[in-house]
Amino acid sequence: MTKIHPQAYFNNKIIPIESANLSIASSAVLYGLSVYTVFPIIVIENQISAFRLNDHYTRLINSAKIIGIDTFEKDWNFEKFITAIKELINANTLNELSFIRVTVHVTDLVPGTRSRGLATTLSMFIYEANPIIPQNGARLKTSVWRRVPDSSIPSRAKVNGAYVNSVLGKQDAIDSGYDDCLFLDMEGHVCELSAANIFMVRDGVLITPSQSSDILEGINRKTVIEIAKSLHIPVVEREIDLTEIYIADELFACGTSAFIASIIEVDKRKIGNGPITQKIKEVYTEIFEGKNEEYNGRFMTNLKS
Repeated sequence: MTKIHPQAYFNNKIIPIESANLSIASSAVLYGLSVYTVFPIIVIENQISAFRLNDHYTRLINSAKIIGIDTFEKDWNFEKFITAIKELINANTLNELSFIRVTVHVTDLVPGTRSRGLATTLSMFIYEANPIIPQNGARLKTSVWRRVPDSSIPSRAKVNGAYVNSVLGKQDAIDSGYDDCLFLDMEGHVCELSAANIFMVRDGVLITPSQSSDILEGINRKTVIEIAKSLHIPVVEREIDLTEIYIADELFACGTSAFIASIIEVDKRKIGNGPITQKIKEVYTEIFEGKNEEYNGRFMTNLKS
């Protein structure tokens, strides 16, 4: 069972997590009208930092904007966001890599399907950084469910209610004896896992579904592309057919909660675990161990106050 730290940030203050409750009549509960992000907190000796925190804040703002939750950005600038995170960290004891989940909830008690002009509150809590899929050999099943298209629920926004789609896909995969699902879009092209982006290697080229393939524009996806380019590995973003996945030289998933996880099987087809995945994973690990000066210098935000 995942360990959750005892103190949460809710309604602009630190309170015990069991007291951080929403009304059953709120839009967040009734309609899943909330947006969120999850980011890693890296603990190295006496230093506590977050990786690409500005990107996570921007994604939270953009998710709210896309959905039409228009009161959040007026109330929360980046400086206030960092201050709240520091308060949360200081209220708990962190001694290892952890995740912070930040959610913007629509709290108005007015049943009805709308989003503008409604009150919001922000919640944060810390939990242990357990990967959501095996790191050295995940097995996937192509989902019987299709990924919700961007034209129905925006894939660029991390909307809580939209994750029912992910739950359906992953539970079906688990029930069938697999670790996770592989979603296809409505045209039959590869999208992503239940909560992670996907990359394949063919003939030395790193290939990932394009942003128009109903995928989340993952922050870790962005990092992987940057790492690959720094290693002079060619990167292509395009539509991917399922049969290409079956004959890929290498395959891996990436995401905040997935880290970088090798994929060794899709629909009973074996996939190799090769050198390009390992090279990217090595640099990624260096970042989280504080050993990569370029990325640590550019993207780490100090949270120790």
